[in-house]
Amino acid sequence: MLEKLEKIREAGLAKIAEAADLNALEAVRKDLTGKKSELQEVLKSLGTIEPEQRKTVGQMANVIKNLFAEKIEEREGQLVASTSAVEGEIDLTLPGITVPGGALHPITQMCYDLNDAFRSLGFEIYSEDDISSEKYAFDNLNFPADHPARQSMDTYWIDGTEDKEGCDRLCLRPHLTGGSVRHLLEVGAPARFVYPGRVYRNETTDARHERAFFQYEALIVDKDISFSSGRVMIETILEKVFGRKVNVRMREGFFPFTEPGYEIDMECLLCGGKGCRACNQAGWIEVMPGGVIHPNVLRSAGLDPDVWTGFYTNIGLDRLVMMRYGVDDVRYFHSADLRFLEQFK
Repeated sequence: MLEKLEKIREAGLAKIAEAADLNALEAVRKDLTGKKSELQEVLKSLGTIEPEQRKTVGQMANVIKNLFAEKIEEREGQLVASTSAVEGEIDLTLPGITVPGGALHPITQMCYDLNDAFRSLGFEIYSEDDISSEKYAFDNLNFPADHPARQSMDTYWIDGTEDKEGCDRLCLRPHLTGGSVRHLLEVGAPARFVYPGRVYRNETTDARHERAFFQYEALIVDKDISFSSGRVMIETILEKVFGRKVNVRMREGFFPFTEPGYEIDMECLLCGGKGCRACNQAGWIEVMPGGVIHPNVLRSAGLDPDVWTGFYTNIGLDRLVMMRYGVDDVRYFHSADLRFLEQFK
């Protein structure tokens, strides 16, 4: 066994010296000290050697292993030094190679700005998985069993769960609102939190719609939340995001999870309310639904609607980004076209 170790040592030192570049040296390293190397096989077989020879063989094998590591490091230094040599003088005044800098996507930046704005109002940031279920996406939110949003024309259901019900029927979340019940079941009331994220709907894309887009939902639950408190919150957030007062209007709208519910519009900042492609010539653009949380939703969250009330807002994050940067087509932000995105660095 000692003769075998000596042959391994001599052959290994020769291979190290012959390595012509760093790639070849790395291959030698694996050959000499890797899990399948001859040296490693000797170390694994120590248990089969006679006890009186075991200590000697083990010590010699470890000495060779350390020698290989030392010589490989030494050879690596030689190869690096030989490849880094530059003929002639180096002009240190020449400009270097510019390393391109990255930046946050404008939708991500808007999300972070909203996080800061809501934190300043005492809100918690909450997140959940992109896969939801019929129970949280619809049942807990007071959606009737025959509501069209439950059908495949609006919701992406997960294959293999179509014939199931409740928590067992899975889907890509069609909105963020289901996360409100999930979080209220965890933390109880009073509560104030926001939960940003991507949602998925089977719909036709155009300048204002995408199949996968970002929402930013906010919810306050307390014993005395008025409608005016919700409107002040909306106006404050928009003012913080855009750095100036933004005209807002609230129209009556129906949502199963609110009572009453509202369509919340902001004046189109692209045309100043005159009408353009982005706002469909209306002068206003819908940015969020909202309203007072429905009593049945509070019951789903384990709360007594005679004691607690609340106010929802669901911000269309993509549309706010359109308003901030004056872009009239939301599809540009999801195109992954660096020529477009680099202007927002």
